[in-house]
Amino acid sequence: MDRRTLIAAGTVALAGGLPRPAASSDAPAAPASLSIAGLGLPVIDGGRLRNYVFVALRLELGAGKTMEQIKPKEAFFRDALVRAAHRTPFTVPGDWTRLDERALSAALVSASAAISGRGSIRRVQVLSQTPRRRTGIPTPR
Repeated sequence: MDRRTLIAAGTVALAGGLPRPAASSDAPAAPASLSIAGLGLPVIDGGRLRNYVFVALRLELGAGKTMEQIKPKEAFFRDALVRAAHRTPFTVPGDWTRLDERALSAALVSASAAISGRGSIRRVQVLSQTPRRRTGIPTPR
């Protein structure tokens, strides 16, 4: 018996003998979600491009949708959000370092109906916003 077979057999034997945690039936299951990171969106003010803000998002899937169904459509979600951000910017007035989370969320939820079906995305959570430039930006009054 060679070393690889011996190690593989030992690993399988150990994994089979480990106790498995009991599944709690009264604990609510967390909704399935898809993470999208590193998406650069423009900040446009006065018709001029002022900054880019890189966002990380978590899309909570609707009832009856699985990760296997939604994951292949991630590029379409990214594209829809970038197009919406250029069409009607998610700019917060007077602040070039943040985006309007409500407008961003609403745009992506409405675009999801055409991408993966109505109700496929229940909620969009903005996890982080990182501006490209932090200097030379007007401060909110």
